[in-house]
Amino acid sequence: MSQQTTSAEPVPTPPLPPRRGAKAASAPRPTAAGGRNSLARLGPLPWIGPSIVLILLVVVWPVAEMVITSTHRINGLGIDFGFNGVGRYTKLFDDPRLGSVMLWTVLWTVLVVGFTMVISLALAQLYNQNFPGRRVTRWALIIPWAASVIVTSIGFRWMLDEVAGMLNRLMLDLGLIPSAQNWTGDAAHAKPWLVFVAVFVSLPFTTYTLLAGLQSVPAEVYEAARVDGASTWQTYFRITLPLLRPSFLVALVINLINVFNSFPVIWGMTQGGPNTDTSTSTVFMYILGQTDVGESAAMSVVNFAVVIVMVLLFLRVSRWNEES
Repeated sequence: MSQQTTSAEPVPTPPLPPRRGAKAASAPRPTAAGGRNSLARLGPLPWIGPSIVLILLVVVWPVAEMVITSTHRINGLGIDFGFNGVGRYTKLFDDPRLGSVMLWTVLWTVLVVGFTMVISLALAQLYNQNFPGRRVTRWALIIPWAASVIVTSIGFRWMLDEVAGMLNRLMLDLGLIPSAQNWTGDAAHAKPWLVFVAVFVSLPFTTYTLLAGLQSVPAEVYEAARVDGASTWQTYFRITLPLLRPSFLVALVINLINVFNSFPVIWGMTQGGPNTDTSTSTVFMYILGQTDVGESAAMSVVNFAVVIVMVLLFLRVSRWNEES
């Protein structure tokens, strides 16, 4: 008799109950790769975006409003008589005072920036040396910068006053002048004093900018120059000045812009007078705004264009982005 055999099927093992206190397995979470990729596609925009918005609000928008205003006829009371096209520009360029104002503006900028850079370079070189009282003199240099420019200008105006001015009293007592002088009463006497005060208030920033550049020059460079037998003047012109070039360019460009647009010094001392003999283009713009806001805006557009062209030409000539 044959015996029939069958293979037994395996009995499935029931799952073990979860251990007490064990957490149930959670479903896999979506990765953050998608979010990172979206942020990466934006590049640096999230970081520079606030700066772009700030520039649009404080630079682009005012410039656009200035250009729009220059095409309208608006009187000194702010009443807008409507679109006038280039009429305000025509009136501005037909003004016989514009030529002398622009000529003095150029001369003013060249003199103030030139004297400021030369004197600041000498002061920075001095303050870079060790001498008794260096810290005190450095602090003293900050005073013209810390004080308000308009307050400084008014102070000099009172000092130069014909009746109560300290300068006239001192010079009369010393017998240097036969009678009191009205130092700000005419352009010939006022312009040198305006340049002096503008240089006085510009020295602190420029000096400290150049001083920072001097202190960034490694001492090893000067030691190597001495070992090679370089003289003091050779070291200064072939090492110090070339390495000081970045700081020098920063100070020069900022001074060009600030001095060209300077208002408090001239307005605080002479208010652009007598007539408009000591007015720069910025002061002249303010004077025009008292009677014709549209023409004043046109003068502002001209000033803005001159500053842009001046800086671009200077940067191109100086090759600021090339290594020396």
